[in-house]
Amino acid sequence: MRGELFRLSWHSIRLKLVVGLLLITLPAFAFLIYNNLYAIRVVHNQVAESNRNLISMYMGQIDNNLNDVDKYMTDLLVNDKDLHAMEYGSTEHDRILAKVRLDNRIRGDIASFGSVDALFVYSIPGKDYLEAFQELYNWQQRDEIRRYIQELLEELEKDGELRNQQWYVKQIGINYYLFRVLKTSDAYVGAWVNVENLYIPLKLLKYGEHGISLFATENGTPMTHAEAVRENGIDLDRDLNNYYISGKSNSYLVIGERSAKGNFSLISLIPDKQILENLPYLRMIAAAIPIGAIILVPAFLLLLRKMVLRPLNRILAAMKRIGEGNLNTRIEPFRTSDEFRLVNETFNRMIGQVQELRIHIYEEQLSKQKAELQHLQLQINPHFFLNSLNIIYNLALVRKYELIQEMAMSLVQYFRYMFKSNLTFVALKDELQHVRNYVRIQELRFPGKLNFELTAPDYLLNTRIPPLIIQTFIENSIKHAVSPNASIQISVRIDLDDSGPEPRLMIEIQDTGKGFDQDILDEIQAGNRIEDEQGEHIGIWNVKQRLRLLYSDEACLVISNGLPTGALIVLLLPLQPKS
Repeated sequence: MRGELFRLSWHSIRLKLVVGLLLITLPAFAFLIYNNLYAIRVVHNQVAESNRNLISMYMGQIDNNLNDVDKYMTDLLVNDKDLHAMEYGSTEHDRILAKVRLDNRIRGDIASFGSVDALFVYSIPGKDYLEAFQELYNWQQRDEIRRYIQELLEELEKDGELRNQQWYVKQIGINYYLFRVLKTSDAYVGAWVNVENLYIPLKLLKYGEHGISLFATENGTPMTHAEAVRENGIDLDRDLNNYYISGKSNSYLVIGERSAKGNFSLISLIPDKQILENLPYLRMIAAAIPIGAIILVPAFLLLLRKMVLRPLNRILAAMKRIGEGNLNTRIEPFRTSDEFRLVNETFNRMIGQVQELRIHIYEEQLSKQKAELQHLQLQINPHFFLNSLNIIYNLALVRKYELIQEMAMSLVQYFRYMFKSNLTFVALKDELQHVRNYVRIQELRFPGKLNFELTAPDYLLNTRIPPLIIQTFIENSIKHAVSPNASIQISVRIDLDDSGPEPRLMIEIQDTGKGFDQDILDEIQAGNRIEDEQGEHIGIWNVKQRLRLLYSDEACLVISNGLPTGALIVLLLPLQPKS
């Protein structure tokens, strides 16, 4: 069969699909690939050239503004009489007046230079420092920059010469700034600008949703949009004389221009995906493809329908019926390709095997569940039986024949009920009668030590519940709470709980003993069998297992300690059992 499956045949669906698909798509794909690569190269060149002109214009404007500031500072340094008076004034009064006039001048002139954020003047002879800010900065920013300028001036006084002969970049805190300092023998004039403020006009540049423009240092460190550059893995430390593609999966077109006035660059990052969306050649090809599809696709679809779709529809229809539970479904033989014929035959054979296996498993599960339920119901405490015989013996010694008769009759009724192992459910009234009978046996065993109270509405007495489910918890209370030196109160309350979407039978069992230890409660919640110094306790575990088998997760058992003391058990059971 394996050799037949892989044998080359003209009826093979693989051969038919591959040959037909190659004949239709290979020429079209080759043409599309060639045109796409050519179009991408052309569009990259066009977009790069267009945006380079725009970036050059913006960078030229920035350089012109910085050059105007240079001219202003040079004029101030060379020709300002007040600055010279501060340095060489004949009297202190003249120096103070010159300082005030110069301070007023730079405070007035700063408003005419929108490209800079502050001007400062420092006179070496009198150590006078003047500064003027745009109204954009808080005192904290001003203080950080002022400290840097003071450190810079101290360093310049020691070195005696300027290291930076143009605008240079300096990072202060998390922000980047451009600084420019001019010097004579007795004075310094400088200016600085926050790079973020230089970026404000660039926001008018539109590069789409993910495109950005930014400033970078001479070594390619982004001064703005650093997070976007890092996340996309874009390399800015390359030759900006030509555009290049960078980023994860070469996703960005990088175009830049270096400043003629400082050691920084203006760079634009344009998403390559956005560029390619507007390819004119691809639009033409996209228009031509439908025309070709009108001619070629219908023929291919008819062939595809005959060879693939119809056989698949038969399989899908059969699988749908099986999904609805109809395991008698089979795929009828019909003329088709070799592969589908093999699939259909295998499918029919597997469904037949699944049907047989499902029947066997279902019957086995029913037998196993029934046997497990019977085993759980027949688990009789041997201590109870021996204690009951011991009570009869002691009553015989004192010749209390009426109590012996009552005890014997109670035991007969008790064991008659216990041996109803073939019953999965009993009426609530029968279970309550058994509970009363069991409590009476315990009252004879512990005279005067046990008080019992039971309340149940008449309209619930015919409700069917699992047998021995209430007696198990009463037996647990008596076993752990009653002693010759202590008496307890046990109460059973039965009612209808309608707090949920469906009404349920509520059984509440409470005693006045010491209750459960915390470690015992933890074991019960974990679903484990409980074992303490008195041996293994299987009663509660027995009830939980029976509820799981009979109700799945529709029944609820809550075990806790009541207030102020004692154990509290709450059972919530569906009114209509599954079986």
